[in-house]
Amino acid sequence: NGTFSYSNIIVVDVSTPIEFELTQNYPNPFNPTTAIRYSIPQDSKVTLEVFSVLGENVSTIVNEYQNAGSYTVNFNGSSLASGTYIYRLTANQTVITKKMLLMK
Repeated sequence: NGTFSYSNIIVVDVSTPIEFELTQNYPNPFNPTTAIRYSIPQDSKVTLEVFSVLGENVSTIVNEYQNAGSYTVNFNGSSLASGTYIYRLTANQTVITKKMLLMK
């Protein structure tokens, strides 16, 4: 019958990150869960660990080979005591560290 219609415009960002990035967890302070976002510009062996201020590894959240891209992981601190914790992203030769605060 010759009729047609246009769909809505959809914008999709499919670009890969330019550099390694570890963002501040959100929310911070948190109780008991928080989200941690990071980006890797190339396929890498990725490790994301959480340490106490005394340097004790309290959790390994990610320990696997990942494709380039942006990722979000949730961390549950319900088994930990209130306090300051350090989380560290290691990918290739890049190491990035940030602090987070658990308040119960």
